[in-house]
Amino acid sequence: MRGRTILENTQNDRSVVKNLILGFQHLLAMYSGDILVPLLIGGALHFTAAQMTYLVSMDIFMCGVATLLQLKRTPITGIGLPVVLGCAVEYVAPLQSIGKHFGWAYMYGGIISAGIFIFLVAGIFANLRRFFPPVVTGSLITLIGFTLIPVAFQDLGGGDSTAKSFGTPSNLILGFATALIIIAINIWGRGFLKQISVLIGIVVGTLLAIGMGKIGFASVSAAHWFQLPQLFYFGVPKFEWSSIATMILAAITCMIESTGVYYALADILGRDLDNTDLKHGYRSEGIAAIFGGIFNTFPYSTFSQNVGIVQLSGIKKLRPVYYSAFLLLLLGLIPKFGAIATLIPSSVLGGAMLVMFGMVGAQGIKMLLKVELNNKNMLIIAVSIGLGLGVTTEPTLFQFLPTEVQTILSNGMVVGSFTAVILNLLLNNTSLKNKVEEEKS
Repeated sequence: MRGRTILENTQNDRSVVKNLILGFQHLLAMYSGDILVPLLIGGALHFTAAQMTYLVSMDIFMCGVATLLQLKRTPITGIGLPVVLGCAVEYVAPLQSIGKHFGWAYMYGGIISAGIFIFLVAGIFANLRRFFPPVVTGSLITLIGFTLIPVAFQDLGGGDSTAKSFGTPSNLILGFATALIIIAINIWGRGFLKQISVLIGIVVGTLLAIGMGKIGFASVSAAHWFQLPQLFYFGVPKFEWSSIATMILAAITCMIESTGVYYALADILGRDLDNTDLKHGYRSEGIAAIFGGIFNTFPYSTFSQNVGIVQLSGIKKLRPVYYSAFLLLLLGLIPKFGAIATLIPSSVLGGAMLVMFGMVGAQGIKMLLKVELNNKNMLIIAVSIGLGLGVTTEPTLFQFLPTEVQTILSNGMVVGSFTAVILNLLLNNTSLKNKVEEEKS
């Protein structure tokens, strides 16, 4: 009896360690994308070093809070899928614009207003799921992956495409070496080793960067050991109608992207989503945004990066993501540990993202293969993906339009998804469906 107890305790210990490692892998997958937002916002608004330290640390902490809100199902919140939440890049330009023109207080007022909007319209937005059949969601998920590939390549080159060091041989070596390690482990690795291929690739790539002398540790020495969240750290939020409208437009784009992520994960897990699931998911993101405004951080939505992790690792349980959420909380409270994670070179993260985002796009293609590929559906797929990728690669096409309109039309995800929804309605649900000549066998 005692021997069985010891064996069970050993197995439990191994399970904890395994889930902790898998959770750390989820954390690393989203970490660079998330800390990028406070760095961009803080830099544009000329935050001091102390303010930037708080912003990054509390953003990490709130990512953990937002993730827990989404993981834990309650009567009104939580979609219960293996998702990690962070601040989406769609919010960067609106937040920078509001912060520069009106000030920080109005920026946080806009965030709180957007969170309230998301919470209130969650039920209405969830009822629109009939407008997202497989031909639409498959196109949407394909776009999520492929529109993020340029982000992966920018990181792979060094992070800043205007820098003289962008695309140097050392950056390319680190980026492609990381990607090759991940690919090799997925080909020849087995069991748990294969499940943590992304983590191994990032760790080996970082060690290689240290060996090449590309990493310094000054930021770790300068960071504090402990930092508690503070209400209204940068000031009490203020409210102004154009700032609120701009943030609501950005929020709608993120809700559309989150919808695609939900369906991608549900497809991987073999789970059907209903209106209640979607409503709970949106509400969680709304509450997370409200908390972000109160604690002077950011609005939060589901990260696409982690779909690739679930697909690559084959781990579909929630427990590793719970560990990831608690790790985010810990890192947020201990800025010195958070500074260690910032040492990972952009090129290493870019190599990992290249594989992960590609896997997200491939998941979308897999979903599209289940769709009847007649002329109508082919047209929906072709035009929606074409427009989405087009505005992603050339966002200045709409530079002379009002800022609010640019916010929508320069986002490939929004343009592509709206196109897919509208074309599906026209070609599959109106008299136009009889006008499209079907290919004869």
